[in-house]
Amino acid sequence: MHAHEAAAGEPYFLRKATFDDVGAVARIWHIGWADGHVGHVPPELVRYRNQEQFVSRARARLECMWVAESHGQTMGFVVVKGDEVEQIFVDRAARGTGVAAMLLRKAEAEIRTAGHRRAWLAVVAGNQRARSFYSRLGWRDSGPMSYLAETEAGPLAVPTHRYEIDLIDLDAT
Repeated sequence: MHAHEAAAGEPYFLRKATFDDVGAVARIWHIGWADGHVGHVPPELVRYRNQEQFVSRARARLECMWVAESHGQTMGFVVVKGDEVEQIFVDRAARGTGVAAMLLRKAEAEIRTAGHRRAWLAVVAGNQRARSFYSRLGWRDSGPMSYLAETEAGPLAVPTHRYEIDLIDLDAT
């Protein structure tokens, strides 16, 4: 467990997600996804992103998900899929507290431990807040790409930017 002091002096703890986190994760994901994506992704994708869909997607990702908790409340989560930081979202109340950086660093560590030399993630082109955040944390924009978002009707191409970071092998130093 790693503790991190939030702006209000509240400690955050990172831990593996459990089935009990599904509801909170789905709520954070639904709100955060809308904040960062609506107006920047194809309208048909927005139609697929309802609350129930976030519940089933959260449930399907529990094995590769970590959550940040403060005083018994789930405040954010990160999902690692191979060498990809597939999802990272924090509760609106936790934005600006450092919890997102803590989650991103956890994802980087997991990807490095799995033997990958580089991590990547996709950011919707119009989500400037997220793009600035990744740049501040040392990720580089390696250019536009089309990301295939999962929907009940099959994959839907979304214009994104691929961000990458080289993972230094800390064990070799």
